[in-house]
Amino acid sequence: MDPYSPEGELINIHTAFHSGAFQQVLDFDTSSLSTANALPARVLKLRSQIALGRSKEVAKELNGEKTPDLVAVKLLAEYLDGKDVVEAAKKLAEQNGSENLTVQLCVGMILARAGEVDEALALLSKHQGSLDAVALIVQIHLQQNRADLAAKETQRARKWAQDSLLVNIAESWVGMREGGEKYQAAFYVFEELAQANQSQSPHSLVAQAVSELHLGRLPEAEAALNQAIALDSNSADTIANLIVLNTLLGKKDETTQLRSQLEKVDAEHKALADWKEKKEEFEKAKAKYSPKFEP
Repeated sequence: MDPYSPEGELINIHTAFHSGAFQQVLDFDTSSLSTANALPARVLKLRSQIALGRSKEVAKELNGEKTPDLVAVKLLAEYLDGKDVVEAAKKLAEQNGSENLTVQLCVGMILARAGEVDEALALLSKHQGSLDAVALIVQIHLQQNRADLAAKETQRARKWAQDSLLVNIAESWVGMREGGEKYQAAFYVFEELAQANQSQSPHSLVAQAVSELHLGRLPEAEAALNQAIALDSNSADTIANLIVLNTLLGKKDETTQLRSQLEKVDAEHKALADWKEKKEEFEKAKAKYSPKFEP
């Protein structure tokens, strides 16, 4: 059984985790949880630490652990800290990946990030009714630019998960890729998350803002992003989206300042890498042409 099901006692901490409210996850008092849920709750707290950039701390804390769940989290922390643990992760998956959800999720993330996407999907497909696995599968398909496969995954999950929050979030991710009227539907989901105390975070506010941008509502997007930056001035994703917003608004000076800030906060952020790649491609294309001026 999925420990994070709507009927479970972990539903609140699970909701906070998937809303990006990682500090709230760490602040949860889990002392009264049942013995069966103690380990899943600890895994969520450890993964929240990783999401907050504390991979080294997590790896150190889990040094010497033998429990498969904790070994999987340790490997994920080490991988994100730059260590080559792919083979160790594969070995763990071979030994415990058939039924252990944490192993499926953490090793699946490692394999996907390492470019071994088919292996990641094969491992995640072994899940037994886990929306966490479904969400990760959807993310991988979207990264492959296969919105069709992502949509099929959410449609299958909807049949057995009904109106689960995580299904709504995953469908919103797909809707943001498909566009059109799906933007408004995604906005409603992200707005609900962003405005609720339990799930408000830079992550959920940025999601709301991005949907506002796609809907052409720039002032509303700016308000959400300003709210997000007030919560965490070093949120790289918030800064990246503020750069996009200020570019659309024609605020050149603000855009330059924000780009410098993003480079300081996260020099390897995917937005910076994407912009650099596009600039290089533009320069290559420009080099093929020689401007001619009429006298």
